[in-house]
Amino acid sequence: MKLDILAVGAHPDDVELSCSGTLAKEVDRGKKVGILDLTRGEMGTRGTAETRKEEAAAAAEILGVSMRHNLGFRDAYFLNDEAHQLEVIKILRKYRPEIVLCNAKEDRHIDHGRGANLVSESCFLSGLRKVETTYEGEKQEAWRPKLVYHYIQWKNLEPDVVVDISGYMDKKLASVKAYKTQFYDENSKEPSTPISSDNFLDSITYRARDLGRLIGTDHAEGFTVERYAAVDSIFDLI
Repeated sequence: MKLDILAVGAHPDDVELSCSGTLAKEVDRGKKVGILDLTRGEMGTRGTAETRKEEAAAAAEILGVSMRHNLGFRDAYFLNDEAHQLEVIKILRKYRPEIVLCNAKEDRHIDHGRGANLVSESCFLSGLRKVETTYEGEKQEAWRPKLVYHYIQWKNLEPDVVVDISGYMDKKLASVKAYKTQFYDENSKEPSTPISSDNFLDSITYRARDLGRLIGTDHAEGFTVERYAAVDSIFDLI
């Protein structure tokens, strides 16, 4: 299976919170979209690795993605080193995405910036023929995605690219709320966390509304880039 977009998150729910509207929109347009989780989120205060797995599967079904895979790296302790890079490269070469969306380069959670750098560097290394990998016993060919964009997470980073997701906010919120153990529930007996408040859940919508306001639409998601975003014609920006 070849993917058009691979969205990568350090934890299950990173993708849903940050770029699921963009993914749902492209799925509806016929694009092949996949999600790669680096860890199982086992160090999270609420829920367990097992419940996160079930929630991630439910969210993937809501979004209609073609695949979801978890690399099982150690939550909070994975590294941006050769061993971890090679595991990411194997997935890149297997699914050959044109675009990779990944964690914010700078954020509250230490895994987010580390994950961003790990994926970005892996995308570059994946294009080097002399980096050799095998997957399920078969030698893989080099592949480098054409674009690597970073979605926005906890911090209100200034986006370089803004995507209109009007009409997809309900699906985005449904995919987020699939993580029942993680987010606001007035009946939950779990400890409070920065993302379990009612305010945080509301912030998903008001951030999307504000970005939408700035580009003249109902809702939007923002991304930062590592190199200039290029268009073939100035009219592509309309």
